[in-house]
Amino acid sequence: MAPMPDDSVDERLKDVIQNLFEIQSAVHGYLGPETQQQLVRKIHQLSTSLSTLTTSSSALPISLPPEIIDYIDQGRNPDIYTRELVEAVQRSNQYLKGKSEAFAGFRDILAEEIVKGIPECKADVERILEGNGAAVGEVMRQNGDVS
Repeated sequence: MAPMPDDSVDERLKDVIQNLFEIQSAVHGYLGPETQQQLVRKIHQLSTSLSTLTTSSSALPISLPPEIIDYIDQGRNPDIYTRELVEAVQRSNQYLKGKSEAFAGFRDILAEEIVKGIPECKADVERILEGNGAAVGEVMRQNGDVS
């Protein structure tokens, strides 16, 4: 089985992290000119790893909204952006649910009043209610019509 592109990117990212760790260790244990070549070699390896990571990651499908990029550029936490977005979606969903329930109630009242005013339209009203997913029997029972 061929490796997935993100597996390749994961491996390249691990290489970069390993190179950074090795550079950190080399800097910590720096003894002067005798370890300078080792440090230079590790920096070249890091440069190569970063170049390979850039090439590998360019094939990944990444789609970030520009708003989140701006949010991060302003030094803000993207988790807060996500939480605010979820809260806004929840508020919008509650608002739309309320509107939907209000229209369903209006539909039921309108159907009831049409049947009361024009009894010969009862079959048409029931057909329309069924087409809209309303519980026809429930609307008619509310109407007091149990026939």
